[in-house]
Amino acid sequence: MRTLISNANIVNEGKIFCGHLVIEDDVIAEVSTDPIMPHGNYDEHVDATGCIVMPGVIDTHVHFREPGLTQKADIASESRAAAYGGVTSYFDMPNTIPQTTTIEALREKFEIARQNSSVNYSFFFGATNDNFSCFDQLPKEHIPGIKLFMGSSTGNMLVDREEALQQVFTKADMMPVVAHCEDSALINERMAAAMEAYGDDPPIWLHPTIRSAEACLESTKTAINMARKYGSILHLAHLSTAAELQIIDPMTQGDQLPQITAEAVVAHLLFSQADYDTKGSLIKCNPAVKTITDRDELRRALSDGRICTIATDHAPHRWEEKQGGCRKATSGMPMVQFSLPAMLELTDKGIITIERMVQLMCHNPAIRFGVRQRGFLRKGYKADIVVVKPHTPWRVTSEIIQSKCAWSPVMNHEYQWHVEHTFCNGTHLLNHGKFDEEYRGEPIFFSR
Repeated sequence: MRTLISNANIVNEGKIFCGHLVIEDDVIAEVSTDPIMPHGNYDEHVDATGCIVMPGVIDTHVHFREPGLTQKADIASESRAAAYGGVTSYFDMPNTIPQTTTIEALREKFEIARQNSSVNYSFFFGATNDNFSCFDQLPKEHIPGIKLFMGSSTGNMLVDREEALQQVFTKADMMPVVAHCEDSALINERMAAAMEAYGDDPPIWLHPTIRSAEACLESTKTAINMARKYGSILHLAHLSTAAELQIIDPMTQGDQLPQITAEAVVAHLLFSQADYDTKGSLIKCNPAVKTITDRDELRRALSDGRICTIATDHAPHRWEEKQGGCRKATSGMPMVQFSLPAMLELTDKGIITIERMVQLMCHNPAIRFGVRQRGFLRKGYKADIVVVKPHTPWRVTSEIIQSKCAWSPVMNHEYQWHVEHTFCNGTHLLNHGKFDEEYRGEPIFFSR
């Protein structure tokens, strides 16, 4: 199978250039800057005139809810949503039922994905206070790393003992530790005070006061100190405050990333505290969406090296579960279908260049986690490719949403960038809205 993508504005490795891509079976056979279209016989030809062509997005932080929470979402529905959004690879988080904290549970997830995932997949292994002894049995070439909840009450996945934290950081053995950092003690104190003042379910605008910037900063400091002490690779999930960004060392140019890096997620880049007035609990997530100062500092950090990757923390819930205030409404929102159009909107506003956006959504995820042969448009790499068209207005409606929950905090928003084509391992998975229902993605491999 030979496919030609011609007349493209290709964004790759810090450059934009006019050219053509040739796909042979599942890999990229040629990336051409020659203005003359490559000769030859092709089974398929995509004319990308006026479009941007880039590597498929690697979303390193999603919650696809399977197994055990499939009333909210499942791997089939959410991987389909990913493909519609130009996401060709994802790393799923361990807080499912059962939690991905045993080798058996990890194997079960891979089997579910093998049967049902439309795009490429892998799964974090979750740390607990007492499961670090099995880290040396993990299939390190098949998983992105260890997920550490330092401030979460997700079942028994809150790792809060000093000895257990030490074991997690030392036994990760060159696998990145991805840490959710919030101080539970501070959060619990703030929640108790809010309930005393406002009743059983404090109003939603108090969420960033309860899950405060202070709670984030204290826990992030602990994680950084642990990583430095034990020489571990640390990737800080969903930074949400200007204060945390002040203690992050900016990255330098090149393919070598520092020991400690940070992720920003779409919710904290799009929304601020003012949006609780109109969107209410639909933007409730952990860590909380905070002040406009925090949001704007996160946006600046996209370009100055303090933020390494952009992800979604895609976390669907049923509509009825999102109703209520700080205590009753669930935390999390579905964004995997809309992250690329949303970030391209930030390029239109001059907040980030399109070259930098591709670095943060495609290249750096591959570099940080050691993804093999993905994340770049290079000869011999897997043909995970997205074609997006500017100046193509479309509105988010429930009919367009592919996630099982059928809602989004960006409902009714009009985007100007549209995902025209998604190729996954050379397969034309999405073609002007026509979706290949039969195709299944591949497990991702990692270099360790």
